Amino acid sequence: MKTYSIRIHGAALNVAEEGEGGITLVFLHYWGGTSRTYQPVMRLLAGDFRSIAFDQRGWGRSSKEGDFSLASYASDTLALIRALELKNYILVGHSMGGKVAQLAASEQQDGLLGLALLAPAPASALPVPEAQRQMMLDSYQSREGVEAALNILSGKPLNREFHKQVIEDTLSGTAEAKAIWTREGMTADIASSTRRISVPAVVIVGSEDLVETEERLREEVPKTIPHATFNVLPGLGHLAPLEGPEDVCEAIRSFALSLAA
Repeated sequence: MKTYSIRIHGAALNVAEEGEGGITLVFLHYWGGTSRTYQPVMRLLAGDFRSIAFDQRGWGRSSKEGDFSLASYASDTLALIRALELKNYILVGHSMGGKVAQLAASEQQDGLLGLALLAPAPASALPVPEAQRQMMLDSYQSREGVEAALNILSGKPLNREFHKQVIEDTLSGTAEAKAIWTREGMTADIASSTRRISVPAVVIVGSEDLVETEERLREEVPKTIPHATFNVLPGLGHLAPLEGPEDVCEAIRSFALSLAA
């Protein structure tokens, strides 16, 4: 796994890269994750594709200053793609990263082949009461809080390494980067933008996901991406890239190869 830093819009973004191939997969992490969330999947895909994941500003080893809004994250993503001169790429967004990926894909950039949404936050505003959003934010402030959140996030127990990683990655986020998602990101309605998405799209969701359930995604996603298909992964929860990297790998590989064909 190669790692490096690249300056985008005044921020130093930490990038992880693995593999090579004619198609590049650009991974966007969930609220609380980092580029490390995807590394087990990236290693499995290395023989077929070039994979790039990065820490969004405010998370992991990227700059801790700046704008942490959805629009800023989407702009950073597209600027990184231009800086790396990617020609044929697929955006892979997980949860919060799924909403960022949808907003970035709505810009219809040259070279975008498709959109793989892993348990994505839908484009519509999430009707989450303020008290619940505050509870979510509070859980991300301490090790004990993240431990409790894992009971909901993970469909099955993570191994010791990934358990420790999730806690470290969640606590690595700045206070503002954590808060902006609960205050603005999840309640933002970007449907008018995402209706412009015309590239092939797949929604990949674990059957045991309690955060973005299959039922809810089947109801919400077609409202703005009516051509999206679904791939349900049995037994996996919201942290599917860590719970079942092999299953996530195969879902992404199948989608990417269908585009290549």
